[in-house]
Amino acid sequence: MTDIRLYNTMARKKQDFIPIDADNVRIYVCGPTVYDRAHLGNARPVVVFDVLYRLLRHVYGPDHVTYVRNFTDVDDKINATALARKEAGAEGTLEELVHQRSDETIGWYLNDMRALRALDPDEMPRATEFIGPMVAMIEDLIAKGHAYEAEGHVLFAVESYKEYGRLSGRSVDDMIAGARVEVAPYKKNPMDFVLWKPSSDELPGWDSPWGRGRPGWHIECSAMSYELLGATFDIHGGGNDLQFPHHENEIAQSKCAHPDAGFANYWLHNEMLQVEGKKMSKSLGNFFTVHDLLEQGVPGEVIRFVFLGTHYRKPMDWTEKKRVEAEATLRKWKELTSLLYDEQLDEAKNSPVPDAVLNAVADDLNTALAVTELHRIAKNAKDDVRSRLQLAASMQFLGFSWEQRWDHSFGHSLEKILGSPVDLSAYEKHLAAVREQAMLSKDFTEVDRLKLMLVNAGVEVRMSKTDVTLDATESFDPSKLEDL
Repeated sequence: MTDIRLYNTMARKKQDFIPIDADNVRIYVCGPTVYDRAHLGNARPVVVFDVLYRLLRHVYGPDHVTYVRNFTDVDDKINATALARKEAGAEGTLEELVHQRSDETIGWYLNDMRALRALDPDEMPRATEFIGPMVAMIEDLIAKGHAYEAEGHVLFAVESYKEYGRLSGRSVDDMIAGARVEVAPYKKNPMDFVLWKPSSDELPGWDSPWGRGRPGWHIECSAMSYELLGATFDIHGGGNDLQFPHHENEIAQSKCAHPDAGFANYWLHNEMLQVEGKKMSKSLGNFFTVHDLLEQGVPGEVIRFVFLGTHYRKPMDWTEKKRVEAEATLRKWKELTSLLYDEQLDEAKNSPVPDAVLNAVADDLNTALAVTELHRIAKNAKDDVRSRLQLAASMQFLGFSWEQRWDHSFGHSLEKILGSPVDLSAYEKHLAAVREQAMLSKDFTEVDRLKLMLVNAGVEVRMSKTDVTLDATESFDPSKLEDL
């Protein structure tokens, strides 16, 4: 079995990954607050932990891994968006508009992340589905002396948990000095955080022992992870901006509620994203969503490729140069794997991932090294079937499509570039006839020669058992087909 090593933020070093139960590997990742479209930075943890999910499934088996990523669908930002719609004349109660906004945004998010070829997690709980367990956990924390009620709020008493700050490595005094904490007269300590807060009659709210209200952000993940994964599970992940206060608060709540359990054994955090060397922000004009890029014709696989070119624990810089290079590389790789014959497709789907690629990803998700290995494999794939099979298996493992059929969203249409469709029907008929003869003679030399010429001319070649289909790509050069 492949050995996996992961950088554990809590231990501040790489450690061998040893699951609690190899038949039930469990991972929880903090998902989005669904008030608007996901920006590019929101997508980085999705791709990072999708790679981890694929690795765990590969090593332990798809049926032995449970991946949970939540949706925060009760939040002041969602309420504010719904209120703005109501004031603009939208029909329905404010609570109905909140639900509509959440449903709409979750749909957008899933479509955008699927475009990046991220697998759906096994569980995608909404916070509003787990209000009961949240209330029960808060009651338990009060009973154990870790939380208190004040003016319709329930707050966690930070001083009651002696290890608070261990994850981020900061003392409570340092956190008070450096953090923007909510100042409220009912807090016993400035660092105490909200577990429950009151709701107005219009806003979403639920009955509780402390009156009608709604949960604080941090208690949501503690309750959902407990209900779906248990008091102790293997891996908890998210962006490094969540280390404090969100993950620090999750740990405090969960370990105080379940003092005999460990909560998460490994903590993984990805670094943040920049655009052309600068922090992404609306004020700099470099803020954009995943949907913006997809609408501009940037394929989701290209976004994924750029992400994987940088180690997840290093800041990632999105640049136009990287985008162009990623698209060119993926196009080249897809052209190489398109040279596989029909009878080789099943073999490619089941080919083992090369050790160099698998070991790179197993060593703390070193996707940058894995991509380097794919470049090495691709150098030989033009003339070597085994290398093509390795390339296909590696692309599949990293979440890229490799089969002959291109994703039709890939790149801009040639028709837009040239002004009219390219008629390749004569070449289709010729290649089909040569292929038919080769099927009888079992000599595919001429088929290989023709396919290679077409691919080098920028033509996508797709062959099924009955048809041959050719499509011109952006790199189509008709002069290279003169010899045909």
